[in-house]
Amino acid sequence: MTKDKPYQIHALELGPMGNRIYLIEDNASGTAAVVDPAWEIEEVTDLARTRRLQITHILLTHTHQDHINGLDRLRAQVPDAQINLLQAEARLWDGCPTDAHQHQDRDLIALGETTIRVLHTPGHTPGSACYHLGDDLITGDTLFVFGCGRCDLKGGDPAAMFHTLTRLQQTLPGETMIHPGHDYGVEPQSTLKEQAEGNPFMQFDDVAAFTRYRMHDHDQVRDTPYGPVSLR
Repeated sequence: MTKDKPYQIHALELGPMGNRIYLIEDNASGTAAVVDPAWEIEEVTDLARTRRLQITHILLTHTHQDHINGLDRLRAQVPDAQINLLQAEARLWDGCPTDAHQHQDRDLIALGETTIRVLHTPGHTPGSACYHLGDDLITGDTLFVFGCGRCDLKGGDPAAMFHTLTRLQQTLPGETMIHPGHDYGVEPQSTLKEQAEGNPFMQFDDVAAFTRYRMHDHDQVRDTPYGPVSLR
């Protein structure tokens, strides 16, 4: 893992659904990005103020209300902050601000000296994004600790989720630390290696079997907090 990161990730658990809202701090510039502004947004802005940070970016993993219901209140405080999301998600969002930066897969966002890569990770929604920086991955509702996002809401697609999780497992190092959008697991964060070994959704080689498990079986046999499971 990177020893001297140019950034810090601060997590706040807010709201009634265990949402994890992240503040990415660039050490050199004193700028910060808020990921998925929701619920008691004043706690996020208070943290930024305490750390003397200027919020310059807002990153959206997707646009479900439990992840963006604090966006307007945050923008009222930091009107010049740049909103970032995937173009595929913006197309589905009636309330998408006209000044939002709409990204493609693997686009880069510069936060001071910190480079953030936008990954298109469909499945929970068609335009879901993960944000990759250093050896950290902020996963929204794509990947939880020993779980993954629902695929039965509007726009959800279990086949797309299967391919997304396969891609993450095959293309990112095992030591990558995941930071999910909800605290549904036995720990608030985990490595991809731990997920490959214990997350049942990452143990399928067949999309049809994955779909049956995600759409029918999983919720009958598991409940939070999610712990490791071996299906092999």
